[in-house]
Order: sequence, then C-alpha cells, then structure tokens
Amino acid sequence: MSQPTPLMPHATASWLVDVTSLTFEQIAEFCGLHMLEVQAMADDLASSKYTGRDPVRSGELTMEEIEKGQANPEYKLRMHKAPVNVSRTKGPRYTPVSKRQDKPDGIAWILRNHPEVSDAQVGKLIGTTRNTIAAIRDRSHWNIANITPKDPVTLGLCSQRELDAIVAKAAKKAGIEEDENLTNERLSDDRTALIEELRAERQAQVQAASAAAQEAEVAAWLEAKRAAEAEERGQ
Repeated sequence: MSQPTPLMPHATASWLVDVTSLTFEQIAEFCGLHMLEVQAMADDLASSKYTGRDPVRSGELTMEEIEKGQANPEYKLRMHKAPVNVSRTKGPRYTPVSKRQDKPDGIAWILRNHPEVSDAQVGKLIGTTRNTIAAIRDRSHWNIANITPKDPVTLGLCSQRELDAIVAKAAKKAGIEEDENLTNERLSDDRTALIEELRAERQAQVQAASAAAQEAEVAAWLEAKRAAEAEERGQ
C-alpha cells in the first residue's frame, strides 16, 4: 500500500532539493512527483517558483529518516506523520473565484434537465442562494441574457458522483424511475469523457516534463561548453 504524499508536495520537494543531498528519485517518490519535475526545480527551470516547506517542521519527516536516505540512495523515505485532510462540513460550498461566474450556467442546466431537484439541493450542490435560483428560474436574473445552461460537472462546479447522488435522491422522492438504458448510456459517456480528460492531462504532464528535461540538457551543454572554452583560453 502506497503512503500518502506531503500536504504541499511541490513546496516540500523544493525544500528537500535545497537543503538535503537526497537523490531526485528519492524526493520524487516521497512527494509523489515525476523525477523530471524535481530535476527542473534543481535546475531552476520549473515554470513556477515554490517557497520551500520544511517537512521536518510539519512532522511529515524526521531528520533521522532524511539521514538514512542521504546515506543510501536506494532507501525509500517513510512518512513520519501523514498530513491531516481538512474537510468542510458546515457552511456554503466553496467555489474558486475563477469559477463563480459559471454558477448561473450550471444552475440553469440543472433546472432544465432535472426539475425534480429542489432549490435546497441545487443550492447545496452549486453553493448558491435560493434567491439566485429563483431569479434564474423565472428569468428575472440581471444577467439572464448571457446565461447558457451548461453541465455543472463539465464546469467544475461539482463532481459527477455528487450530481448523480442528488438527482437519484430527488427522483426517488418524486417517484420517478430512470430508464436503465439511458442511465447506462450516460455513465458510458461520462466514463469516456473522464478517460479522455485524464489522457490529455497525462500527455500535458509528459510534454512539460520533456520540455524541462530538454532545457536542463541544453543548459548543461552550454555550461560544459563555456567551461571548455575557458579552459582553452587559460592554456
């Protein structure tokens, strides 16, 4: 069974690169990153600069464990204390600022495709108020002309599992039986979309890692060339 990753893997990897002599492979495995990402950090080629996070201070690692890793490049670091997962149990659902403008589109989609879902359920799922839902339903919303119904899952406002659970609960309460063929077809489409999304994300990560590796190789070559030229001038 694999161990959990640090709470802030990139920041932790940056600290380990700067402070320890652990190998890129050891750091990458402990932080759950690709080795080339760690190498890019070491070569200052990472697209984003991370402020190092001390895993010893956070209790995720001990100095004894780091010393074991430094003494043996084949040693796999063991997490001392897994990070605590923080979950919100009360209050409105949090939505990133970048996605808040998409809420009306997601609400309109649910109202159009699943009228059996109550306003309270929509509000909890999307993280909005009943007044907003009512305004979109009766088309009195101030921006109604620009609201286009869009799947809230596609917009990133909720997960497919959360949406399915609420729709199923509302349908059961309303005595609606969903066609099994339509359910299977929708699940198949969702699965295909998820696979495509994961494949695209993986491809982007591979391309980014490859680009970082190429940049590191070019930088190393230039450094070696300058060193050779300096040595020739010295002779």
